[in-house]
Amino acid sequence: MLRAVVTAGGRVDGAFAAAIGTPVKALAPCGGGVLLDVILAAIADVGIADVAVVGDPSVGRRIGKDVRLIPAAPDGATNVVRALDAWPDDDLLFATSDLPFVAAPALREFLDASAPYDLTMPLAEASAYESAYPGAPVHVTALGGERVANGSVFFIGRAARAPVRQVAGRFFDARKNAFAMARLLGGALLLRFVVRRLRIADIERRAAQVLNVRAAAVRNAAPGLCFDVDTFADYRYACAKR
Repeated sequence: MLRAVVTAGGRVDGAFAAAIGTPVKALAPCGGGVLLDVILAAIADVGIADVAVVGDPSVGRRIGKDVRLIPAAPDGATNVVRALDAWPDDDLLFATSDLPFVAAPALREFLDASAPYDLTMPLAEASAYESAYPGAPVHVTALGGERVANGSVFFIGRAARAPVRQVAGRFFDARKNAFAMARLLGGALLLRFVVRRLRIADIERRAAQVLNVRAAAVRNAAPGLCFDVDTFADYRYACAKR
C-alpha cells in the first residue's frame, strides 16, 4: 500500500511573510490557490487516497476532511520524523509543500521508476531544469562532472523506514548540499568531495551500505519535482511563471 505525507511546517519571515500575508510558507498564494494545494492535487491525481500533512492549525483549515493533519513541531527535524511515522507499515511518498510546478504525470513516472528500490530521490538534468525555468534562482549542483537539480519528493519503502528515521532530520537537511551529504555518509565520501571526485554513484552506493537498503537516484526526472521555494526570490519567480 502506498501512502503519502507532506511536510508543511516551514516558516518564512521579513519581506517574504509580509508579501504572502502569513509566516506559513505552504499557505503562500500560488495560482488560484496556495502552494500546498499544488502538491495535494498532484498526489490525488496519481490516485493515492491516504494522505497526511504535517502542519499547524492554519494548515489544517486549508486541507480537506479526507487529509489527516499531524501537528507540526517548531523544528524541521522533528517534523520529518512525524511525517515518517504517519504510515509506519506502508510504502511512502514523502513530499515538501513548496513545489509550485509539480504535476501528477511527473510523480507517477518517478514512482514507477522507484519500484525496484527502497529509497529514491529524483534528479533532473541541469539542461532540462534550466530550459524549463530560464532565469530562475540557481538550484543546480555539480558532482563528478554531472550537473543536476535535486528533487524534493522521496519514495521511502517499508524496508527503509526504520533506518531512514534514525537519520531523518540530517538526511533531509543534507539533500541539497553535497558536502553535508558526504559528511553524513562518512569520511570516505567526505574526502572524495574535498578532492572533487565525489560522484552521484558514490552517494547511492554508500547510502545503500549505511542504511542497508536499495537506494537510488532517479535520473532524468521532471524538473517540476526539483523546483522548490526556498527563498522569496524563488517564490516571486514561480508566481511570475505560473
